[in-house]
Amino acid sequence: MTTTLAPRAVFGVIVPSTNTVVEDEYNLMRPPGISVHAGRIHMRNESLAGDERFEQFLEELRLELGGAIDRVMTVKPDGMIMGMSAETFWGGVEGSEKFTAWVQERCGLTPATGAAACGAALRELGARRIGVITPYQPVGDEQVRQFFEGLGFEVETVLGLKCPSATSIAEVPLDEVERAFRAVNSSQVDALVQAGTNLPAVSVAADLEARLGKPVLAINAVTFWHALRQNGFTDRISGFGRLLEER
Repeated sequence: MTTTLAPRAVFGVIVPSTNTVVEDEYNLMRPPGISVHAGRIHMRNESLAGDERFEQFLEELRLELGGAIDRVMTVKPDGMIMGMSAETFWGGVEGSEKFTAWVQERCGLTPATGAAACGAALRELGARRIGVITPYQPVGDEQVRQFFEGLGFEVETVLGLKCPSATSIAEVPLDEVERAFRAVNSSQVDALVQAGTNLPAVSVAADLEARLGKPVLAINAVTFWHALRQNGFTDRISGFGRLLEER
């Protein structure tokens, strides 16, 4: 469906209700004539303190996810974006593919997911060995590692910031995000990757990419790039990294 203010496309975006970063970053990057509209997953307990609670958070997310998809489908979107990433990495490559298939069956649209987008971006840029940062607990970091290794990438380091709650992820200072990226960088690493859509990383990644001379992939920029390209939009968008500027 197109609208008077979005004559090119309308995208539905699924986000946890605790997320305050996805919509801001997507709206900074979106091309003229394209709009994004959130379906929010009601999260009743934002605590992420420890592995057990992190997994409980995802269980609660799964229970509410279908309703969020159904609600955003009432705007009749042309495309669907998963603005939440941990679930898209869970279960390795097979789990990620099953998740994508489930969403597609639910809404009739092929969703852009953070996990698949990162894989596509790394292949597009010819990267093989990566360093990864997340806001997650160790159980989430291990899922991210398994996903990338399942695609054939070498994962040198995964650094989790162990944010204690879902909302606190958005409070991580930009200089701390940069320090985390630098901590997983080495001369052996081809690219740096960030997971966790509530972590404000797009501006940091774009700036650091220019200074390091290697891809630095913020998940919100990568997922938005993937959504645009798989829906046939080839706009080149400056200021948010080489993927959106060149690919």
